[in-house]
Amino acid sequence: MSSRILSALLAASAISVAISPVQAHAAAKGKPSVAEAEQFLADAEQRLNKLNNEQARGAWVGANFITDDTEAISSFFAERFLTASGEVAIAARRYNDLKLKPESARKLKLLQQTLVFSDAKEREAYTTIQAAMTGAYGKGKYCPKNADGTVGTCLALGEMEKVLAESRDPAKLKEMWVGWHAQSPAYKDRYAEYVALSNKGAKQMGFADTGLMWRAQYDMPPEAFEAEMERLWQQVKPLYDSLHTYTRHKLRQTYGPDVVPASGPIPAHLFGNMWSQTWDNLYPILKPATGASSYDLSKVLETRGTSAKDMTAYAERFYTSLGMQKLPESFWERSLLTKPKDRDVVCHASAWPIDEKDDVRIKMCITPTAENFTTIHHELGHIYYFLGYNKQPLLFRTGANDGFHEAIGDTVALSITPDYLQKVGLMDANQADNGGADAEVGQLLRRALSKVAILPFAYSVDKWRWDVYSGKTKPADYDASWWKLREQMMGMQRPAPLAAGGFDAGAKYHVAADVPYARYFLADMLQFQFHRALCREAGYTGPLHRCSVYGNAKAGAKLQAMLAMGSSKPWPEALKAISGEEKIDGGALLDYFAPLKTWLDAQNRQFAAADKK
Repeated sequence: MSSRILSALLAASAISVAISPVQAHAAAKGKPSVAEAEQFLADAEQRLNKLNNEQARGAWVGANFITDDTEAISSFFAERFLTASGEVAIAARRYNDLKLKPESARKLKLLQQTLVFSDAKEREAYTTIQAAMTGAYGKGKYCPKNADGTVGTCLALGEMEKVLAESRDPAKLKEMWVGWHAQSPAYKDRYAEYVALSNKGAKQMGFADTGLMWRAQYDMPPEAFEAEMERLWQQVKPLYDSLHTYTRHKLRQTYGPDVVPASGPIPAHLFGNMWSQTWDNLYPILKPATGASSYDLSKVLETRGTSAKDMTAYAERFYTSLGMQKLPESFWERSLLTKPKDRDVVCHASAWPIDEKDDVRIKMCITPTAENFTTIHHELGHIYYFLGYNKQPLLFRTGANDGFHEAIGDTVALSITPDYLQKVGLMDANQADNGGADAEVGQLLRRALSKVAILPFAYSVDKWRWDVYSGKTKPADYDASWWKLREQMMGMQRPAPLAAGGFDAGAKYHVAADVPYARYFLADMLQFQFHRALCREAGYTGPLHRCSVYGNAKAGAKLQAMLAMGSSKPWPEALKAISGEEKIDGGALLDYFAPLKTWLDAQNRQFAAADKK
């Protein structure tokens, strides 16, 4: 442990005998006043801001230097912030009946949407388990046995993902899939304990369970949010069904009828992704038989020796082309862009706001691939959202809702079109035209394998957790419930029988790290709605999938105005600021993929006719 980290930890652990302003408010007697409430909010934000910065640094160290010591450091600072958040949330109740100005009333409401632990031991256990599960996920490895029964070379998740992406050997794919999913049962019991503790914290603030608390954070009643999720899913489900049907036919051609059934769920290990959430790696199998462009961005990036910093610079230039600032120098100094060779890190890409000034960072093990090219554009979307609202008070320094935060970078990534790639020198005109009339279908198909394929997965992860947190799904039924949703919504099945004591949900980072997932479903909807709005602002009138707003300052100004709002207003107002609409609409996604839907349905009719012969 470095002396700097140790000194910071020791300094933070010093216990002051003075009573904090927030504790003084909590102990106040008599009728509260508006002036007292305003002072309470000012004191609370000042205290939480300091602790939030400390927590961010502790979490950064924990994710980038995975050891027992750094887990303890991360847990320590998380517990301090959680303690203060709980004290503030309880004290905030004193002012609930006052008529405050809208901004203050919103802050008061946001303060009370948090877990609260009256028992210090439970609070410590909660943060300790959370850090331990994240660490266990990051350290997870599958160690296959050699032919002689000895243990062979152990594989990290990234190495197994590479096999799933590139191999066409179903036995090898199954081995990697089962090997990774065998790691998470080690922390299943800890997860069950974590759920119970989390629910206790939610109940302290008047919520029946944590899932209900999550659903209450969308400026609408929880039941209305559930209905919105289902409405949006039903709106776009026909497009997913067409894609799934087409994919089944092509997988049957590749692996044969003994591996891929003619109907019913498809084995999950065949989709080129550990969680079958995106199917990008199946594109070589699924691409149109004729006319598809031979252009391969991954090959271009690799051939040019594009470094991790180069990849990030491409993304930065997109945002600056819209009129946004250059990234701070500290971003380049403090971010982790490549996988270290000397230690374990959580390679899952993430963006980090460390303070309210300009200390923003990303943590990502970047490689020169088309997927990572898109991902870095996405991660910088988070970064520019952080920078956009960093002048807001602490309680408003977040996305209008969590789906907004995910949608910003994805909106920009929709502008990674042939036109954009030509402008930045990664594609020439001949490559853009390569493929003829069907080239655009291929491009849309490639994007749908990410944007459409993920929809039921993104919805069902939290749908599963809502039942776990409510107690409807017990620990003994974790896997059965998980796979019931996989089959019903995704049309997939486990490639091997359910394992005793299994915990397949925990093989997904966001479950192990307890990150809500509905945001990704909402982001998929919002990004197309944002894209449509920005293209209109830029004066674009052609097919939506061809539009790139790269270099358009007018569209950039519209985007920046919404980013600067943070969560200071209910999210429908932020949506209206950028799109003129107050309701999330899956119609923009359907408009974007309309040519593909027509093509998929035609292909599926041909397959069905051939099967009848």
